[in-house]
Formats: sequence, structure tokens, C-alpha cells
Amino acid sequence: MRKKTYLFLMLGLLCFGTLSAQVRREFLLEKGWKFTRTDDSLFSSPGYDDREWQSVTVPHDWAIYGPFNPNNDKQHVAIVQDGQVEPSEHAGRTGGLPFVGTGWYRTEFSVPEFGGDAEKRVTLLFDGAMSGAQVWVNGRKAGEWPYGYNSFHFDVTPLLNADGRDNVLAVRLENLPESSRWYPGAGLYRNVHVIVNEAAHIPVWGTYVTTPEVNERFAKVKIRTQTSLPEGNASGRYRLATEILDSAGRTVSRSVTDLGPYDGGVFTQEMAVNNPILWKLDAPVLYTAVSKLYDGDELKDEYSTPFGIRTIEVRPDDGFYLNGEKTVFKGVCLHHDLGPLGAAVNDAAIRRQIKIMKEMGANAIRTSHNMPAPELVRACDEMGMMLMVETFDEWKSPKCQNGYNRLFDDWAEKDMVNVIRHFRNNPSVVMWCIGNEVPEQGMEHGAKIARWLQDIVHREDPTRPATQGMDNPGAVINNNFAAVMDVAGFNYRPFMYPENYRKLPQQIILGTETASTVSSRGVYKFPVERAAMKTYPDHQASSYDVEHCGWSNLPEDDFIQHEDLPYAIGEFVWTGFDYLGEPTPYYTNWPSHSSLFGIVDLAGIPKDRYWLYRSHWNPSEETLHVLPHWTWPEERIGDTIPVFVYTSYPMAELFINGMSQGIRAKAKDVEIEGSYTEEAQKSFERQKRYRLMWMDTRYEPGTLKVVAYDSTGRPVAEREIRTAGKPHRIELTADRTVLNATGKDLSFINVRVVDKEGNLCPDDTREVKFTVKGAGTFRAAANGNPASLELFHLPHMQLFSGQLTAIVQSGEEPGEIVFEATAPGVRGAELTLQSR
Repeated sequence: MRKKTYLFLMLGLLCFGTLSAQVRREFLLEKGWKFTRTDDSLFSSPGYDDREWQSVTVPHDWAIYGPFNPNNDKQHVAIVQDGQVEPSEHAGRTGGLPFVGTGWYRTEFSVPEFGGDAEKRVTLLFDGAMSGAQVWVNGRKAGEWPYGYNSFHFDVTPLLNADGRDNVLAVRLENLPESSRWYPGAGLYRNVHVIVNEAAHIPVWGTYVTTPEVNERFAKVKIRTQTSLPEGNASGRYRLATEILDSAGRTVSRSVTDLGPYDGGVFTQEMAVNNPILWKLDAPVLYTAVSKLYDGDELKDEYSTPFGIRTIEVRPDDGFYLNGEKTVFKGVCLHHDLGPLGAAVNDAAIRRQIKIMKEMGANAIRTSHNMPAPELVRACDEMGMMLMVETFDEWKSPKCQNGYNRLFDDWAEKDMVNVIRHFRNNPSVVMWCIGNEVPEQGMEHGAKIARWLQDIVHREDPTRPATQGMDNPGAVINNNFAAVMDVAGFNYRPFMYPENYRKLPQQIILGTETASTVSSRGVYKFPVERAAMKTYPDHQASSYDVEHCGWSNLPEDDFIQHEDLPYAIGEFVWTGFDYLGEPTPYYTNWPSHSSLFGIVDLAGIPKDRYWLYRSHWNPSEETLHVLPHWTWPEERIGDTIPVFVYTSYPMAELFINGMSQGIRAKAKDVEIEGSYTEEAQKSFERQKRYRLMWMDTRYEPGTLKVVAYDSTGRPVAEREIRTAGKPHRIELTADRTVLNATGKDLSFINVRVVDKEGNLCPDDTREVKFTVKGAGTFRAAANGNPASLELFHLPHMQLFSGQLTAIVQSGEEPGEIVFEATAPGVRGAELTLQSR
């Protein structure tokens, strides 16, 4: 192999200077789309008249606008992974929204610089299309990609009009019935890109950046850059000049390399960054590799690759290490829907979710059970959140009749390659997950499929380990299925961790899915007792955080494992946010249609459980949270209403109307052994290690006060909850008051009804109406009620437990946005936002 590397100074401005004219152009196809739910092969024709179709902006989720109906995707199935044996009718399993069926999208786009020029190439890149995408350009088939969660791209150069006329893009999508276990969304729900290149260029995802050696003095950076070159061109003509820029845009390293005749069109460059600033969770510093491809002295392409410098390592019997520091996974599983926005990707909504999770203390997200949007990965890079990127919920054996099992043989490797090449430069990605609770766990051939998928991971990215979520430990620890994996990931059944550890060779255990505790924000059930699969006439679950599923447990059952077992490296809780679909345990109870698993509800409002996790995961920040509310009907006076406190402090004292109810301290002497018997579960033994509980307190209207003490017994913080009076006014609080005038930035506004003193009225359910004036519009609303059938996009909604969330979207012109909320019987409120 002949290769010549030049010093930067020998080339001067030739490579990095005045010849850097724009040679690559990329733009989004957002506006000007036409959409229909009808189906006809004529829709792909460039001359078809689509003027009567609906005008939409992409990203677009056609199903989120409803209406809700149990017949939209009614399924008659046995959910095997939930322990069901006999099939039964499931309404609302996928959210009760009309995502099943066919939809067509059409738009026009122009590429003025193309004009039939043989020196130009044009690529269409879809970040995701749900699902069964078939793409036509000017009436000719460009390609297809069936999996709705993955990104894909086509070179459409031969299909474009050579005379400069606009090009017609048509996309047919189809969601089959019984194709999902949750709400998948529908349509062009992620962005569509047009990329215009010279004939010689760096293709989509064409760079691969690794840092094989990192220390305090320097980091070695290795960059492999793939090229797409015109046929017959001599490779010796091409040169790649790469600069590494720090976060301030300063050049910190350079390399210029000739392409040799035996390089296969791939440049390999090795550089050093002196005194590197590492990518960390609390300081996620990014670098950028800017690669310039030259044909002789002529610039042909410029390609930027953001990356981070950091190390990851899994040490047997010890844990996961980020930059040499032991880091326990305090992770959450997240589905891709954004509550009332549906599956349509939105950067502001994604960043809000990450911010809420980070403030709780979470440091990792599992993209369950599918490939993520690039906006999520980019936000995690920039905000300091680790990612476990997941690929499939099914392999060859079906969970759903029309699930991924139909595609696996022909598409699994293609899908794996796309997602790994897409995200292998992102520092937030620390692990690949190849499957979730696949039926192959218990099959003789299952380990071979697992090894094949893991081999693809190792081939495409040998720098990160692979795992999968296994929920059949009795099988997988005895049939080699779990032994195949780099990291053995287990869903639930933490009581089997010791046996798993004894039998497996990896000497490490990861909780890939944990807890599945269920609760409804602000809803409290009596008596307060631990229960599995408990249902109530109102379709809710208790916010005392003592109810879970038949296969799962309470948060403390996982806390104690990962705190006390040296080989347990952390967990990913099911789930960070509620999501549309899977209203467990209300399988057959319409109108239940969204989950109760979330630590945060569908409206993005934290449940009580949020503060339990925060007290354990983020102990450096003060947490002192009291539950339940203290506003009960008159007939409850004198009844036993237990009080729980979630706090970062070791002990606290409770007062009711000034009368002490005693001091409680966290029982640090509770250990794994002996604390999971039936009697210990009934008496909340493990909960006593992490919660403060007063089980015999009796209700009397007035003030509930808690005083927290540090380890020396010194009072350090206090909180009060008061019995609310008559509802008096609406109170508004926005997560952001200054928006960007992009036409898609969002502000999430908490809407609540309070009494004259500002106390939340926790049982208020009145309908609130919204108006938005000025430089923005009303986007959606949600109240967090998993059984509410109110449509998200209409400007009115009932409160749930006294609260809801309304969403305002910026316009494209700067100015003031005035949001107003009104409701009968209370004083309305107004909030002014700025769009800049």
C-alpha cells in the first residue's frame, strides 16, 4: 500500500485556504407536502393532480390527531412476554389511534446546480418513515425501506429532471395491523434531507472516528473516510485534508493524505490532539473533524463529523468505566413518541425530556425498542447523556403477527449496518442493544442468531460492547444465549442476579429493563399495600408507588441490587416517561390507552416516583418531597392516610398541624438477604432503606410539614403542604419563555388551578380553554390521564389531578406570543413569551 502523508505547512492555503468554496449543499424538505390517506398507484405519477390533498409540514405523524377508537388497532392476542397463555381482546394496546393503513406524501423540489451535470450527485436521506416506505422520483422507483424506525438513503441522480424542472417526490407508507406492541406513529415522522454533491464525494455516514489511545497528554484520533469516486478515475489524483477543531472552532490537529491504488477508496488518517478535553456527563465537550476531498488541487467535497474524545470499559467483577471513572448506569428506557406530539420528531421536545431526566439524576437512555431519531442522539451528545442504542423488538419469531419477523431474514443486517454507521461517531452512544425479550431466548438456535448480530456489531464498530434485554433468565443462563453477549442484560427478576452471575462467564450483570412500577400522577389508593396487577374502576394506579406488574417489582428492589452487588453495573428503568400504548395492567379496559409505567407522565409532569429516583440518583442536590396531597373530603377526617417522604437526607420529622408524628430514618441495615420474603415485601422492608414512611397518620385538614435532618441530627430543610381551599385561579409556568423564531420551537406551559393562597387544588378536573396570539400558535395539550380520550391538538382539555400541559409553537417571525388560559368558575391567566 502506497500512502504519503504531508505536513500541513507544505500545502499552505492549497488545502485549507481559498479553494474552500461550497461544494456540498444539504436542505430539508419540510414545507409544501401534500398528504392523503387514500391509496392509488397513480399517486406516484409526476403529473397527478394532488391539489385536493391535505397540506402538511414534515415531520408529520398522521395518526396523532385521532380520533381515539378501540377499533383502530384492536388485537386478539396472548402477550406471552407478560405471562399470558390464552388470547384475549386488547383495546388500546397501541394507543387507540388510527395509525393502521396507507398514506401517501408528495412534494416538489429543485436542484438548480444539477441540470443534468455528470459532475453532480443527489441523495435523498430519510431519518425515518413509518413504515414500509416506497419512494418515487418523477414517477420512477428510487427504492424502498420497510423498517419504519431506521434511517435510509438513495442516490436519485439518474431519476432527476436534467432540464432544471422541479422534481416530484412521492412516498407511499403503510402500517399493517398487529405490527406493534405500542404506538409506533405514522407517516414521514422524521426529517427528509436532500444532499447535493460533486461526483467525487464522501457519502452519507462516510467517516468513522475512533480514539484508540487517550491520556492526559494526548489523544490519538484515527479517521477512516470512505469516498465515492467516478468510475475510471485514477485514485492517485485524490487527496484528503482533515482538520480537527475544538469546541471553540480552533484547529488542534491536521493531516493530509493521498489515496493509494490499494486503499479501496478509503482514506485512513491518524492524528493527535494534545491536552484533550474529554467528553463527560457534566461537561460534554465535542470536537469536529472537517474533511476536505481534493481532485488534484480542486476541492470536491467538505464533510464535517462531530465526535467526542472519551474512553469506555467494562471491567469484570467491577463495573462500567467512563474515562477511567466507575460509572453506574442510572438509566431510563424511552419510547420514541413525544406524548401529545406523537412520533413527529421535535428537537425542543426531545431536549426537554433529556433535561427532566438529567435533573432527576439519570445518566443514560435506552432507545427502546428501536433505532432513535438523530435529534435524540445529537442532543445526548451535547447535553451529556449516555445512550444504549437498540435495534429490534423481534427477530425471526413473532411477538406480533406483522412485526419485524417478516423482515428479519432479508433486512436485519442492512438495518444493523445503517444504524451503526449512522451513530458510531457519537460519543453519547456507549453500547449497542441487538434485541428485546425475543422468543429465541428459549430456542435451540437462538444463541447462533445472537452471535451473528453481535458479530455485525463487532465488524462495524469494535469499540463498543453489545447487549440485549433478556427476560427469560431460567433459559438463557443454561443454553448459552446469555453467555454469547459482551454484556449480559436482564429485564426484571433481579432476585436471580446472583444465580445469573454464578453461571455466566462475563462476571457482570446489567439491568437492561427494571421496575415497571405503575402509578398515576396525584392519584392515591387505600389501603396502602404492595400489589401486583391491581386494577381499579377509574383505570388508574396508586401514586404511593407500591404497585407493579406481575413480572416486575418496586424501585427499591433494583436499587439494593445495584448498590450492594459489585458485579451489577446499573439499570434502565421502564420507563422515564409514560408513552402511548401498553396501558398495563388495563389490557382489555378501554378507554385505557397509554402506559402507567412512567416516572414522568404523558404531559411531562413528574409523578411522585420522580422524587424517589432523584433522592437516590442525584443525592448531591436537595430532594425533600412529601406525598400524598393533604386535601381530602370531609368524610375522610380521622381516616388513616399514610405519609411518605422522598429525600436526599438520612432522616426527617413529620408534623400535622404542629403535632410531631415522630422521626423516621432510612434503615441502612436492610440487606438483600432476607428482605424479599413475602412478609418482608408486605412490610416494605426494602422501602425502609430508601423512603421515610409514616403508615398510621390520620387525616385532619391543615398543614403537613416535614423537617429534614442531616447525619448529625441538625435540621437542614423543610417542606409544607396545606389543605387547599376553594379553587380560585389558574396559574401558568413555562419551561422556556424565550423561543427561536424557527416555526418549530416549543414552550411547554404547566397549567394548574390553585386556591387564593396558591395551593394546588389536587382534585380539580374542570376544562381549560387556550388561546394564543401574536408570533406563535397553539400546538397541543396533554393532562397525563391514561384513560382520557380528549384530542391533543384541540385548544381545550380537562385538568387531571389539578394540572395539565399546554404547548405553544413559535412562528417564523420574531415577536411576542401571548398565551391565555380560561376556565369556568376560576380567574383566568395570561403568559407572554418572546420569539427571537
